Amino acid sequence: MSELHRESLRNVLLISSAGSGKTSLAEAMLFTSGAVPHLGSIAQGTTVSDFEPEELHRRCSVSTSLLRCSWSHTIINIVDSPGALSLLGETLLALHAVDAVILVVGATSGIRSELVRVWSRITTLGLPCLLFFNQLDKEGISLDKMVAICQRELGIMPLPMSLPYRCAGRLNGVLDLVQQCLFSSSKENPAAQQAPIPENERTVVEEARKRIQEGIAEGDDRLLEQYLTAGELTQEDLTNGLRLGVQACRIIPLYSGSGIENIGIAPLLNAIVDLLPSPADHALKSPLAGAHPDTGETVRRRAVPEDPFSGIVFKTLIDPFVGRLSFLRVLSGVLHADSTVFNSSRGSKEKSGHLYAVLGKKHTPLSSAGAGDIVAIGKLKDTQTGDTLCDEHALIRYPKIAFPRPVLSFAIEPKSSADVEKVSLGLHKLIEEDPTLDFSRHADTKEMVLSGMGQWHIDLALEKLHRKYGADVVLHMPKIPYRETIRATAQAQGKYKKQTGGHGQYGDCWLELAPLPRGEGFHFENKVVGGAIPRNFIPAVEKGVVEAMHHGILAGFPVVDCRVAVFDGSYHSVDSSEMAFKVAGSMAFKKALETAHPVLLEPIMTVEVAAPADHIGGVIGDLNGRRGRILHVEAKDHSEQITALVPLAEMLTYATTLNSHTAGRGSYTMEFARYDEVPRELAARIVETHKVEMHAGAH
Repeated sequence: MSELHRESLRNVLLISSAGSGKTSLAEAMLFTSGAVPHLGSIAQGTTVSDFEPEELHRRCSVSTSLLRCSWSHTIINIVDSPGALSLLGETLLALHAVDAVILVVGATSGIRSELVRVWSRITTLGLPCLLFFNQLDKEGISLDKMVAICQRELGIMPLPMSLPYRCAGRLNGVLDLVQQCLFSSSKENPAAQQAPIPENERTVVEEARKRIQEGIAEGDDRLLEQYLTAGELTQEDLTNGLRLGVQACRIIPLYSGSGIENIGIAPLLNAIVDLLPSPADHALKSPLAGAHPDTGETVRRRAVPEDPFSGIVFKTLIDPFVGRLSFLRVLSGVLHADSTVFNSSRGSKEKSGHLYAVLGKKHTPLSSAGAGDIVAIGKLKDTQTGDTLCDEHALIRYPKIAFPRPVLSFAIEPKSSADVEKVSLGLHKLIEEDPTLDFSRHADTKEMVLSGMGQWHIDLALEKLHRKYGADVVLHMPKIPYRETIRATAQAQGKYKKQTGGHGQYGDCWLELAPLPRGEGFHFENKVVGGAIPRNFIPAVEKGVVEAMHHGILAGFPVVDCRVAVFDGSYHSVDSSEMAFKVAGSMAFKKALETAHPVLLEPIMTVEVAAPADHIGGVIGDLNGRRGRILHVEAKDHSEQITALVPLAEMLTYATTLNSHTAGRGSYTMEFARYDEVPRELAARIVETHKVEMHAGAH
């Protein structure tokens, strides 16, 4: 591959909503280009891109796959990402590995929320785009209605480059408006047959072709003048103008067809080669820039073989038997198989294993990969998704890829004690594959918590956990890390006296508890005068207080935001010890806590919700019903953004509710803000529930 000119390479990402037929389209592209001998079927589980067991039985993509084919003397790397909303993170990661995208819109599925959300990221990155209307073999499909949907939902006005051609109500081919011919093909024959435009379609084609020329001319003064003078553009000017308009993201060409019927594929492949940028073109528009990992100074690279090697890992696959496979976009230089590279994100050397060109689960060894190519590397030890690899003598670190934050969490329990280690190991491996998952052990609640982008995402992770690592877990809602504090000042004595023959134990102290402002934590003061308690025993008193603070008296939650002062006490010259004063400190704290008006605190989250304007009323009403306090609402991009303070206890199932309120078009993030007092009636229920659980646990 390194011998290939960068101009003979295209890297594209297939994006769609679930159910749009994207996998069938990818299969048709491979079949038409000759990369596979037969057209695979999703129903039969024979497609190249869907090969994981979870994909086969769900009959949909659940992981990004890499496909490689050749068309018109050009290598095309097709990155196929899953369409489900819960797996949006896969798509967002893959956007950083390509130079352009193909947006697939299904005639039956239309444009769903996941496509709207990813479109915003595409425009931010400035990636050129082709649009493909799929499933046009279905009856009753209106191309004009689909164009109107794109305009309404995405704010774009695509320019049709091909039109569906039907005979007796059946889709037989497409009318190519650029080459002015009829392309017909079938599931049995990969070779597209070209024929003249049928006489009864010439008027439609001429009108559509005129709109193309007008769209191209509008963005170029020279072409506009020529069009106004001559009334049309030459074929060369039309093609060049179209290419420039696409790469400037001013024109979005629209192609039509059916992946499952293998119709309209050849014009799409032609467009990828003729209109979309090569890696060299993309680098001119978006120069490669990173930072030196030691100095922080800006470092630049060119997408040429002559520059030092650098690349970014955008996908990791880990198989318990095969090992680790890292998908890498080579950004500059040349990477050789079995060479030493430097991971500048982690500051460590890596010995790269074999390099592979990837076609689904088929891996073809490569000796090297040049700038712009996408390959897989075997057996990198420390490298994870998002890491930069580079020449150890020419360091660079590219900006970290921003992963979407998980929105739904569950506490997990291994079904058997023998699975504890397997669960922990397996989940950490799955997170290396999918960084939008999160797994942690909460110190407060002592629970293992798994977080993901939605219920489907978490269910999928647990399926993989069972298949790959033989571990099974039980899910339940995570516990809320409540806290306890005080509202009044109180004093109490703690006296520990024990006589056991020989040396006894004696410790005596007086403590004063006082509330602190929220978030201040814990302050300890020594106010003993006159040597009532020797100075060497004061730390033991503090230690006893700290241990007692771990378990409050209301419901056993940690006590926070209080000042504790030891101001008096007594000691015995023989029987006093650090242990005795530690116990005395704990006793005094618990006694004082009872009269200090203890109250329950709950975590409050700052929640930011993005929702379409026509759903904003329902979203705000729901947040109010969750004891939320709306801070402000502002317009942002194509949606409204709501910022609110909401108790964590009310947010555990919010992801599902928000999808319901916004037809899947809403999204949210949340961060911890502070602890606030729980309303009295609710606190009473929490305390009672906790006591019941403690009682049940004791028996």
